[in-house]
Amino acid sequence: DLQICQHRTPTCCTKKMEESYQAAVRRERTQNIQALNFELKYMIVGHITAFQEAFESLLRFAENRTSSLFEAAYRPMAKEAAGPVKELFTDLSLYILGAETTVESAVLRFFDSLFPLVYSRLINPGITDLSEDYTECLRLTRQDINPFGRYSKNLLAELSKALWASRMLSRALSLGMEVINTTEHAALSRECSRALVRMQYCPHCQGLTLIRPCAGYCLNVMRGCLASVSELDAPWREFISTLELLAGELAASHEPEAALAGIRHAVNEAVLHAQLNGPQLSATVDKVCGQPKRQEGNLSSDTIVPVKEVIEMQTFVMAHTSLNNKRREFINYMKRSRTFYASIAERLCDGDLVMRDSSTCWNGEDVV
Repeated sequence: DLQICQHRTPTCCTKKMEESYQAAVRRERTQNIQALNFELKYMIVGHITAFQEAFESLLRFAENRTSSLFEAAYRPMAKEAAGPVKELFTDLSLYILGAETTVESAVLRFFDSLFPLVYSRLINPGITDLSEDYTECLRLTRQDINPFGRYSKNLLAELSKALWASRMLSRALSLGMEVINTTEHAALSRECSRALVRMQYCPHCQGLTLIRPCAGYCLNVMRGCLASVSELDAPWREFISTLELLAGELAASHEPEAALAGIRHAVNEAVLHAQLNGPQLSATVDKVCGQPKRQEGNLSSDTIVPVKEVIEMQTFVMAHTSLNNKRREFINYMKRSRTFYASIAERLCDGDLVMRDSSTCWNGEDVV
C-alpha cells in the first residue's frame, strides 16, 4: 500500500512510515532554509538595531539642545515649551522608523503649539486669560498670519529633504526582514514533499541508509520545490540596488545630522522674528480672537536675547561616522547576497546532502 516508495523488490517501509517521512522533509526543509537565512537575517537585524540606536542618539541630542534654548533665552515659556519640543522629536523618530506620519504634520503641529506660548509669554506677558478657546484661536490664527516668517517653512523643507532617505532605508530593511521570514515558512506542495521523500528516504526502504542522491537529481527536485521562492531573484536584486542607492544618499552628506542640529537655530530665529513683529501680530490677533484680560501695571515683554549659536557637532559627527562605517560593511555584505534567491537550490544541495565524489548515487528509482 505504499504511495511514494513503490519498488519491485521487497521493502521494509509502511504507509505510516511514508507519512512520517513527509513530516520529516517538511521540517528539514524549513530548518535548512532557516540555516541559510540566518546570516543574512542576522546582518539585517544588526543593521536595523545600529541604525535605530544612532538616530535615537542624534534625536535625543538635538532635543536636549532645543530644550536648552528655551531655558537659556526664553525662560518665561521654557516649562510649557517642553511638551511641544518632546512631541516634535517623538514624531520625527516615528517618521524615520517608517510610521504613517509626515515631517510636515510634525513641524506644523510644533509651531501651532508654540505660537500661543510665544504670544502670551513673550509678546504680551500681561495676558492672564489663556483659556482653551483663546489658545485654540491663536493656534488657528498662526496658520494665517505666519508669525514665524520664513523660518518655519525653511525648517520644514530642510527636515523633509534630509530625513527622507533615512526613512526609506528603515522601511527597506523592515521589508527585507519580512521577505526572509515569509520564505522560511512557505508551504510545501504535496508534489514537492513526495519528491523530497523519494529523493531522501526511499533508499532507506530498501535498506540503503548510507546512499545519497545524485547531484543533478537533487538540483532538479529542489528547483521544482523552490520555483516560487526563486521567482524572488529579480525583485531581490532590485532591492539590493535600492539599498545601495539609499546608503549612498545618506553617506554623501551630513544632511540628517546637520538638519537635526539646525532645529535649535531655526526655532530661535523663528521666535525672534515673532517678537520683532509683536505689535503687528497683536493688532491682527486682537481683531480675530478678541482682546484677552491683562494684568494691570507696567509690564513689558522680556528683552529679546539672541542666542549665540555654538554648533556642538562632535556627537553628531561621531554618530555619523560610526553609522557610515556600519552601513558600508552592511552594504558590502548585502551585495554578496545579490544571488541569494537564484542560488538557493544549489546551496540546499551542497554539502552532505548529495554524493559528490563517489561513483554510486540514488537517482530516485535505483542506485546508479
